[in-house]
Amino acid sequence: MLILTDELASRMRAHLEAGYPREACGILIGSIEGDRKIARDLYLAPNAWSVENERESQRNRYLIAPDDFVRADREAGRRGLDIIGFFHSHPDHPARPSETDREFALPVISFVIVSVRQGQATDMTAWVLRDDRSAFDEEEVTTNTAGPGRL
Repeated sequence: MLILTDELASRMRAHLEAGYPREACGILIGSIEGDRKIARDLYLAPNAWSVENERESQRNRYLIAPDDFVRADREAGRRGLDIIGFFHSHPDHPARPSETDREFALPVISFVIVSVRQGQATDMTAWVLRDDRSAFDEEEVTTNTAGPGRL
């Protein structure tokens, strides 16, 4: 189960809407407590994808630059937290993982996908890659009105 505050979910949606019509992305920072992943903050990363051709562009691909990943990891560590997942948008497509998402995902952590249709964030889903990397399983997402650190 992934737990987000309403404030973090709102910030995530705003960041993903701002990226439209391109995919936008970021990192979930928090803690893992048993079977619960508790998001405490977000790292709002720019989409660093640079390949532009008929099949791939920022419209259907995203990349978090290594420097952004390191910054997020250092900030999390400084606060006694961890990277617990990633999030990105699917512009004008369902909030379901693609084969490309599966290829680049890692087991255990959460992968949140938000469908952004005509610039408006709609459905939000979370997924966890199976240990054998064969498929994703949907993860429950719960929002809570408590602020960071109060869940």
